[in-house]
Order: sequence, then C-alpha cells, then structure tokens
Amino acid sequence: MENKTKYIFVTGGVASGLGKGIVAASLGRLLKSRGYRVSNQKFDPYINVDPSFMSPIQHGEVFVTDDGAECDLDVGHYERFTDENLTKNANITAGKIYLSVLEKERRGDYNGKTVQVVPHITNHIKDLIVQVAKDGTRDIVITEIGGTVGDMESRPFLEAFRQMVFDVGRENVLYVHVTLLPYLEKGGEIKTKPTQHSVKELLSMGIQPDMIVCRTSRPLTDEVKDKIALFCNVAKDCVIENMDADSIYQVPLLLEEQNFAQVALRRLGLADHPANLDEWRALVKRQNAAADKITISLVGKYTVLHDAYFSTIEALKAAGFATGAHIDINWVPAESLEKGDTAPLQGSHGILIGGGFGVRGLEGKIAAAKFARKNKIPCLAIGMGAQAMAIDFARNVIGLAGANSTEFDESTPHPIAHNIYNKMRLGSCPCKIAEGTLAAGIYKAAHTDERHRHRYEFNAAYRTEFKDHGLIFSGESPDGRLLEMLELKSDIHPWFLGTIFSPQFKSRPNVPHPIFAGFIAACNQRPSP
Repeated sequence: MENKTKYIFVTGGVASGLGKGIVAASLGRLLKSRGYRVSNQKFDPYINVDPSFMSPIQHGEVFVTDDGAECDLDVGHYERFTDENLTKNANITAGKIYLSVLEKERRGDYNGKTVQVVPHITNHIKDLIVQVAKDGTRDIVITEIGGTVGDMESRPFLEAFRQMVFDVGRENVLYVHVTLLPYLEKGGEIKTKPTQHSVKELLSMGIQPDMIVCRTSRPLTDEVKDKIALFCNVAKDCVIENMDADSIYQVPLLLEEQNFAQVALRRLGLADHPANLDEWRALVKRQNAAADKITISLVGKYTVLHDAYFSTIEALKAAGFATGAHIDINWVPAESLEKGDTAPLQGSHGILIGGGFGVRGLEGKIAAAKFARKNKIPCLAIGMGAQAMAIDFARNVIGLAGANSTEFDESTPHPIAHNIYNKMRLGSCPCKIAEGTLAAGIYKAAHTDERHRHRYEFNAAYRTEFKDHGLIFSGESPDGRLLEMLELKSDIHPWFLGTIFSPQFKSRPNVPHPIFAGFIAACNQRPSP
C-alpha cells in the first residue's frame, strides 16, 4: 500500500451520543482549512445492509449522496462541515461487509478456504478504508466507527483499525478516542474513571489512543488533564476539551482553541499550515447575531424524533443565518391536523411539509397544504409533502374527487402521482427549469442537479389540467418525462413550491440551498402573525 495518505480513526467510549460525528466532521473542517485534502467516512456496526429500510424514528434521517448511496445522518455532518460531496464509500455497514464477503464465498473467490472474521472480514474493511484514497486525491482519511468501544458488533472494525498500522505504517495512523467526563453535582468534581475504563477497553483490543477528546459540561483543569494523560498514557496536550456548545457549528472553533488539528498534524508528521477559518467564524458570528425570529411550522410524520428531519432543520437554519434570522421550528405532527383543527399552524411565518413514506399522516399533510394555500402563507413541500400539495390542489381546486397518489391508494380514479420505474429513484438527477417561474427566480439558472429519494413521480397526464387552474410544473427532467417541481402562479400565491427531490441534502451552513434561502426570505417578508 502507498504510505502517502494519512489515516485518522475516531472511536467512542463511555456512552453513545457524545458527538463523535461532529468531532470527526470538525476535524475535517480544521484540516481542510489548512489546505489538506480530506475525506470523511463512517462504519456502522449494525447488520442492516444500509439504513434504507430503517425507521427514521429509530435511527434518524437517511442521508443521500450524489451517487445515490443511502447513508447515516453523520454523512450529512461531514458534507456540511467540510463542504465536500461524498460517495457511497462514506458509509459502510457491517451488513454490507458481510454480504459482500459471503457473495465472494459463493462465487468461489476464496478457493475453498474457510471464511473467517480474520482475515476475510477485516481485510474487506481495510480495503474499504484505503479505497477512499486510491485515486490520490486525499491527503487524510478520517474514519469514524459508530457505537462505543466494548460493543460486540464493533470488534471486527477495531481489529481492522489495529491492523492498519502494519499495512500503512504507524507514522501514518492516528487514533482519536472520544469519551465522556461526567460532572457530579453533589461532589462538585469531574470524574475521569469512566474515561480510564474506556481506554482500558480499547487497549484490550490492541489500540493505544493517541488523542482523547473529552466531552464535558465544565472546563477541564490542568489537574484533570494531567490525570487523564497519566492513566491513559497520552501526552497532556493530546487531551482535548470538547465543551458543550449552543450550536454544533461552534464546535470546530472551540476545538481549534484546543489546538486539536495542530496536535493531530504533529502526531502524523505533517506541517501545520495557518488555518483559514474566516468564513466559518463569520458564519458563527451571523448565527449569534441573528435577531429576527421566523416561526416555521414543520409538518411531518416523524416529529417524535427531530433527527428524522436533521438535514431539513439545518437547511432552514442555514437560510436563517444568511438573512440574519433565528429559525424557530414549530413541530406539528401531521396526524394532529387530520380532524380539521388547524390551530397548530396558526402564528406561522411559513409552513414546511416534510417527506416520508406510507399513508400515515397523509391527510394531515394535505390539510396543511390547503391551509397554506388558502391563507397565502409561504409553503415549501418536499417529497411526500409535495405529493400532498398536488393532491390538495387536485381535490379542492380542480374538483377531482378521490384524487390521490397510487402510493397511498392504488385504486384512485385520479392518480396524480404514480410509480413509473417500480424502484426508488436515488441520487443526483438533472432538472430543467421553466422560464419566468418562481423556481427560475430562485435558482437564477435554467438547469440544476438535485438529489432524490422517492419512488413515486407526478403524473404528466395531469400537467395541462393543473396548469389551466393555476398550478404549474416548473421543473422537469431534460426529456420532460419526470416532473420535479410544482408551484402556484404568482398572482394566486406569493410563495408556494413543492419538490419531489430533497434539496436539504445539498444545503451548506455557509451556502444555503437556493430553495431554502428563497423560502426563508419570503417568510421574512411576511408580517408577523
């Protein structure tokens, strides 16, 4: 193997939910700000092949890359923090690894050998790590493993991480361990013992961490750092304080103050170039200075777990940063609107109707679209939400009784959305934008590329009927077969747009997606409710 690329492995201990993904993403940003070419990657130990069939309520949103990979939401953190478009190599599950190895075994690729965790599973893991850097476009690969040290499912991954030092050289590998330092209120002290035990567990797997990132609610004293350094066998400046922050976008700057990237580069034998974080500092400054409050009612199926709409939330925030506004999200369960009570939508500057799969909550989303349409409230609908927007218009404006999508009613007399390909449309697809439309004003371009994750398409057979009543399809595939965006004419509604694609996946905190920027700008112009 080539030794030019450096590899950083991020593990976690003590408890889950410590923000390993944010730490890995922040490190990526800090290294990129110094001129290094960085790529992030995550291994998830669960046996699912990918998160495509996992409930968002259990595991958060499914993030989609340009090449159509369905990924863990941490990949969204990586893209937003590093401003890099990642690929299917960014998220690998244990299920995908075992499936690939078993397929090789069935083909006879192992020549009759006994297939084992070591070396076959671990070799495949290592191949997927170095694959990210094989084209020579990456100086540093940052690989995070989900879960915590000690989890049974994590062992093959940790073993592969251990072996990497023999494949690429110890000087080209850095181990970063993220742990929790609990603070005991009664005793008034930070406890280091859980971290010590976590590192001991990691050592039992043959891995000595080079750096320890300590999630804490209190600043670390020199005494605490000395204790961790002594008992965990690391240098004192390799003990990094990771204080709780009001915003995830503050984390890179807080870690920069702790010399996180500087120490990591030193350990890897790389030069520490001056960091250009001006754009990021300006972003955080705009966020902190946001004075106006814009209330957005987010109507969704999975509002019990906000992580199910993580990219949507961050896209709204990014648009707010750009306009100097603080986004206040009013979470509205779609099912709560199904009996005609629109009180949860009152007081909104704008309404966002989120995506989802399955019929549950559909009628509530249709009710939300109707409320926004009749009251001329700026409205953005995505995926299933866009289908609901079209169904409302078909039923309540055109008068097509029983209009529906075949996703929800296969026997509907008016299938305004249907399944063309009998499979999921995933990843980036081109879109042609109609001149003189709201969409054209938003994009300021005739073409765009957007990421998709849906099965059902708008039925082009209804295009003319919709247009005659004031709703136009303003975006379509270059061949005109697939309808991508719909909107009400400006003389009917000031801002009413639906997208079958998912624009939130391409938004960045420092460069908001044009659709979200346009939506929030329209909400900002609306008088306070």
